[in-house]
Amino acid sequence: MSVPADAVGQPKKAATAAWIGSALEYYDFFIYGSAAALIFPEIFFDKSDPATATLLSLATFGVAYAARPIGALFLGHFGDKVGRKKIMVFTLILMGVSTFLIGCLPTRDQVGTLAPVLLVLCRVLQGISAAGEQASANSMTLEHAPPNRRGFFTSFTLSGTQGGQLLATLAFIPIAALPEDQLLSWGWRIPFFLSIAVAVVGYVIRRKLEETPAFEQQTASEGVVKMPLAFLARNHWADVLRVIAGALIASVSTIFTVWALAYATSDSVGMSRSSMLWVGALANLVALGAIPAWATLSDRIGRRPVFLIGAAGSAVMMFVYLWAISTGNYPLTLVLGIVTFGVVYSAANGVWPAFYGEMFSTRVRLSGMAIGTQIGFAVAGFAVTFAAQIAGPDGSDWSAVAFFTAALCVPPVIAVLTARETHTVPTEQLGERTPKPAAEREAVTA
Repeated sequence: MSVPADAVGQPKKAATAAWIGSALEYYDFFIYGSAAALIFPEIFFDKSDPATATLLSLATFGVAYAARPIGALFLGHFGDKVGRKKIMVFTLILMGVSTFLIGCLPTRDQVGTLAPVLLVLCRVLQGISAAGEQASANSMTLEHAPPNRRGFFTSFTLSGTQGGQLLATLAFIPIAALPEDQLLSWGWRIPFFLSIAVAVVGYVIRRKLEETPAFEQQTASEGVVKMPLAFLARNHWADVLRVIAGALIASVSTIFTVWALAYATSDSVGMSRSSMLWVGALANLVALGAIPAWATLSDRIGRRPVFLIGAAGSAVMMFVYLWAISTGNYPLTLVLGIVTFGVVYSAANGVWPAFYGEMFSTRVRLSGMAIGTQIGFAVAGFAVTFAAQIAGPDGSDWSAVAFFTAALCVPPVIAVLTARETHTVPTEQLGERTPKPAAEREAVTA
């Protein structure tokens, strides 16, 4: 079967749009994480009780993850009915607007308890947007990708996410270096205001992308599923449970990005804000190369072994990394932070877009990925709050947090051990329980 000339470059265009869009969107999402650890306890919550203020601020970080399953139900349903492209554009605009509004919010000193209420509302909108972003971008790149390179092309979504996290960290490094009064009065708002540019750039890129041939063929031949969620529950419930369990691996990211940052800059350790932000920046820089490398390896040896390396390795390395922080040794913390997050965690992070997406058929791929990942991510988001609680009154019990993070890596290991290996399955057969004979496949294609 001949390939249309205008479709030859679509895999690269889809991967580029996924990378840039995810980077821009998750820049918005992660600047909130940095602000929640470093700024918001001072300006949105009661400063007379610093420990409680930090706990409440980190809880608002988790609120977005609680909203993500709701957004996944809504956006997943429409993504499998109207297409991947429209959802990708919608989520980008919603994230840009909600993040800009955070930068406009009054503080607690100005409006009292209304300030944290407005902050939570904006954070909920961020969560709804993020719920559809990765699932739609992953579905878009997977369905455009050559069958033998689905791991590589879908990894662009996650390397884009790391790129966004890197941009967010770099944006906060000069902001965190401002004098205290300038930082808390106007400096913290600047990264949030830049989100309008984020929305405009992302819209221009994504509106030019073509819908996937797999979705268009599905629509033309069988039509869309009227009730994707019902179809998903009836035919893919076990895979949804696997994705939920697998998505708990994101706890490593939230603990590393938010709790470890707050712990390292607390009075019990005393590292500077700027130096710890550089740990995150360099780790994400390394991840930009590690993610596609691990994903390419999964195209050769399979999704399962690569994911296992990332999940089991992260459980071990978080002990080592948090111990390094507790010693106050910055060079050691820097090196182990890069290894833990930039290299080891990237194995699971780089392969899950293909691994999860290949569990579902085209009819419900976006719904299955969105719902499964966002429920798991909701737990991962609140892992920061739980970590703050079990770390003790002064927040210095790093070993308890390390055990907690390791425990959250166990369900992903179980999920991958019970899943099918799919890296050699033809794209049109993904999500099927029994492969079609070659003659039947050719007839369907014709």
